[in-house]
Amino acid sequence: MVTRSGPVSESNIPLIDLAPIAHGALSGARDIAPALRQALEETGFLMIINHGVPQELIDQTFAQARRFHDQGMAAKRALLMNAHNNGYMAMGRYNVSTSRVSEAALPDMNEAFFIKRERPTDDPLVVAGRRFAGPNEWPADLPGFREAILAYTEAVDALGRRLLPAVALALDLAPDTFDAAFAESQFSFRLSHYPCAEKQPDQYGIAPHTDANFMTFLAQSGVPGLQIKLPTGEWWDVPYIPGSFVVNTGDMLHRWTNGRFKSTPHRVVPPEDRARYAIPYFLGPHLDTLISCLPSCCDKDNPPHDPPITYADYISWWYDANYNADDQDDLLAEG
Repeated sequence: MVTRSGPVSESNIPLIDLAPIAHGALSGARDIAPALRQALEETGFLMIINHGVPQELIDQTFAQARRFHDQGMAAKRALLMNAHNNGYMAMGRYNVSTSRVSEAALPDMNEAFFIKRERPTDDPLVVAGRRFAGPNEWPADLPGFREAILAYTEAVDALGRRLLPAVALALDLAPDTFDAAFAESQFSFRLSHYPCAEKQPDQYGIAPHTDANFMTFLAQSGVPGLQIKLPTGEWWDVPYIPGSFVVNTGDMLHRWTNGRFKSTPHRVVPPEDRARYAIPYFLGPHLDTLISCLPSCCDKDNPPHDPPITYADYISWWYDANYNADDQDDLLAEG
């Protein structure tokens, strides 16, 4: 595939200023809904500025990602991914096989650390023993790490909820359409490390895929590597805008909208001259949310393409197909 890059005005990725919704104003949601609709229907990707997440907090989180991955392997092995898919995933243990754009590629050249919503022991989902309700795995020898990561996920979760009325309005729905589903989101947060690697065929930082969740929020780091696939088949470098987030539709929102909002293939190529760190936040609704085609996205000539499914059932299938925690076990024997 041909890879291209260019200035923002030519990048095929819309830029949306979220200043109108900074304080949750419904008028602001109405202002940005048309641009959001166009971005998600035509591209599936956008970039946002004036998003309300402090740059200091973003910088701190990137520093925590480096801090985690700078640990020795013994410290990371102590946090191997558990049945909730929280914890450490080693290099070369991941490759999305369920995406419609999956390739027969080599194992991905990245390592990662995952958490989900932090829940107290008396949380109803924890008491019920629900999968993906925890526990998180936390490093024992990184003071302040847990607090910093939770502060960041709280800030990005709030950003996602501020955007929901505009997403609903972009679909010609009431602005509170998604409020109940996201009153307690089911998110996954990933601290990724991509080491430098020589280019070779079928080798990626992350191979071509689509995300499984509702929407993904990725703070930009300035180190290139993320590319999106255009309808022409070309791969386009995502441009860097300081202080911005890259946002994209996941397969769950694509399914909820009956395909109206695109879930666009993307990939990461390994960096060549310096390591790349990424901190994607994958936003999803409550586990028990029933994903059923939204009324503005179907009619007698365009019936629902997929049957209803709970978010829990969908991500259980997706995680089991793409992240097998048992694949980490051989690390226990490695020095």
